[in-house]
Amino acid sequence: MRTLLSLAVALAVASCQPYETPEFPPLGYEFDDLVCNDGLDNDEDGLIDCADPDCVRLSTLCGEIIPPYDDELSPEVTYEACRDGIDNDGDGNFDCGDRKCQQILELCCSREFDDESCSDGRDNDGNGFTDCEDFGCRRGLFVTVCSGSSAAENTVALCTDGIDNDGDGVTDCGDDDCPPEQAYLDFCGFVPRPENTLAACSDGKDNDFNGFVDCEDFSCSRSMDPMVAALCDMGPMDEMPETTLEACQDGIDNDGNGFTDCEDFSCSQSRTDPDIVTYCQSLQESTLEQCQDGLDNDGNGFIDCLDFGCSRRGTPEAIAHCAELAENDFEKCSDGIDNDGNGFTDCADFSCSQGEVEARRACQESVPFDGKTAVEICQDGIDNDADGFTDCEDWDCSYNPEVKAAGVCGGRGICE
Repeated sequence: MRTLLSLAVALAVASCQPYETPEFPPLGYEFDDLVCNDGLDNDEDGLIDCADPDCVRLSTLCGEIIPPYDDELSPEVTYEACRDGIDNDGDGNFDCGDRKCQQILELCCSREFDDESCSDGRDNDGNGFTDCEDFGCRRGLFVTVCSGSSAAENTVALCTDGIDNDGDGVTDCGDDDCPPEQAYLDFCGFVPRPENTLAACSDGKDNDFNGFVDCEDFSCSRSMDPMVAALCDMGPMDEMPETTLEACQDGIDNDGNGFTDCEDFSCSQSRTDPDIVTYCQSLQESTLEQCQDGLDNDGNGFIDCLDFGCSRRGTPEAIAHCAELAENDFEKCSDGIDNDGNGFTDCADFSCSQGEVEARRACQESVPFDGKTAVEICQDGIDNDADGFTDCEDWDCSYNPEVKAAGVCGGRGICE
């Protein structure tokens, strides 16, 4: 009896000790086909079987399946295609490794999407990003612990996530704070170019991505080209006006103000030479014809309706045309088509997932509309967002705090 009493006291004392999350899985790693196919979290790291990166790396059951025949490529945008182990669209990524699949939340590709998992200091889904560094946290529908965070935009991860992390109005490939690392350059399609010509040494850009711009770069300041050498010997170019037709079409930032040719108001809004204004207007992308020809007419890197010159500042006909293509209503946000041609389809496009209620309805089952609350919508037996999942089978119903508080879905998310 005394022995049993002593054991009970010992257990009681032990149970009062605070639990500390181990740095590594307490039972090692899931490493073979047997443990990667038993439905158990053998290493107690919170990830089961093929959801565990260990199994993807070490098991033959969880890797990519290569069909023994040549099959036609097909979009990898459905629940079925995103869990078949096949790279259906041939982009080099399959299932949860494909960004398009990650948009289907019911696949549970991400496991950091609520306040608890986004503030525990752990990389719960094993994707290399912890808490608010994880896209699933920063863009989580119901995550509040990451709101208002003023992250810098200076890493490859932050510069390839489609978010203006530092709030400077410029996102990813357009942000000068992003590092010229190869992964970032590959993502943005940038190719380092020589910085040794008159144009490259006066455009205000670090063309060769070595950290030095124009005449700060030895390839300019020590150039054997007489014109480039003369340019750098002159020092700052604020003495060189950009006010003639020749200066406004030479590809050089003559006055050194950061704007070249017709990007400079001294050209595009010239008060001294009407020919310059006419020339600059001819380069604009603002007419209906220019806004549907598939060309970057003004050379600013944006084509047709992706250019604000068409969608916001164009002629009435051009603006109407772009509005018709906009991906901002229920139908266009659920048709499987990239209607606005920006590279993002349906709910992967922020104009859908973060747009007006009519658009967000296609991306979120629990969005209140027509006077109905989230609690009512999530138990009406209707697939309101037409994604193939109804009520509590839908990710956002099972994780919506309002719905969980009402006990509609049993208080448990589908990825738990």
